Amino acid sequence: MKMHLWQKFLETVHLRRFAVLLVIIAVLFSFKKMISLFLLTFIFAFLVIHISNFLKERLKIPYKVSVISLYTLIVGGLYLAATIYIPKLIKQIQSLVSFVINFYNHPPKGADDVWIWISKFINQSELNKQLKGGVSIIFEYATNIGHMGFIFVMALLFSFFYTIEKDSMYKFSKHFLTGPFSWFFKDIYYFAKTFTNSFGVVLETQFIIAIVNTILTTICLSFMHMPQILSLGLLIFLMSLIPVAGVIISAIPMCIIGYSIGGLRYIIYIVIMLCVIHAVEAYVLNPKLMSSRTELPIFYTFAVLFVSEEIFGVWGLIVGIPIFTFILEIMQVRDSGKLSLEEGESENE
Repeated sequence: MKMHLWQKFLETVHLRRFAVLLVIIAVLFSFKKMISLFLLTFIFAFLVIHISNFLKERLKIPYKVSVISLYTLIVGGLYLAATIYIPKLIKQIQSLVSFVINFYNHPPKGADDVWIWISKFINQSELNKQLKGGVSIIFEYATNIGHMGFIFVMALLFSFFYTIEKDSMYKFSKHFLTGPFSWFFKDIYYFAKTFTNSFGVVLETQFIIAIVNTILTTICLSFMHMPQILSLGLLIFLMSLIPVAGVIISAIPMCIIGYSIGGLRYIIYIVIMLCVIHAVEAYVLNPKLMSSRTELPIFYTFAVLFVSEEIFGVWGLIVGIPIFTFILEIMQVRDSGKLSLEEGESENE
């Protein structure tokens, strides 16, 4: 009887995969302190493998040469950042914080009404949680710079060893797909493949959009002669990784600085600039990069961000949407527009 139930369990694919998924979640939860290491390792490995494969296909550069070259560039960039740019960035961040505090304590003439309107807007909307979470991304990592630096270095090492030995890793891992517990590892492989296809592509898309947003916004701010460009650029990049709410969070310091330089006219310029840039993101980048992915309404976006921030902390603001997309892939949920179209066609038939 027990053998019959066990065999029936193994043959019921959906139930079996659900049980395996619960095991994976339990293991990850028990190692939740290492989530940052897991995510950074995956991000580095995913991006380096894709770039190396691209260089191999287009420029005929050997895969291992590309991997070693990319990590050499990363290490060199980190050295330059530590010796040149980070000291400048710290000074600019200090100036930016001092400027915002001074603006708050001693607002210019006519700024009271604008400040009251901004405060009312934030209090009346549901952005307080997102604002606190977005700001905590910077301050939490700034206060734990040593721990975060260690995690960053270890993630680089793990991702380097994985990417440089990718083929041998695949060959060795295939041995788990044979034997009495092959069903278990086949289901893990299924989730890993789905995770890479959905989570990886969505996360890669967020990084591309964040880079484009940062470049375009920084260029516009430079033409406006805004101060603290380096620190503002870093803030824009980090906030661009947070869907929807990141735009509002990054707009606040830009508007404050812009008002002090050019008054209400500069605030209008900044708002127009953000609208144009994010219109390009919404109508050009997103359709092109996310054409095969499920588009989420704003309500779902904020709901997912709120829940993921409660579960994963500040990491949830960045990885919440990709994880939700991964869950939709597992549940085989398609875009609502496509579903309604298919339903309409079936009804007509």
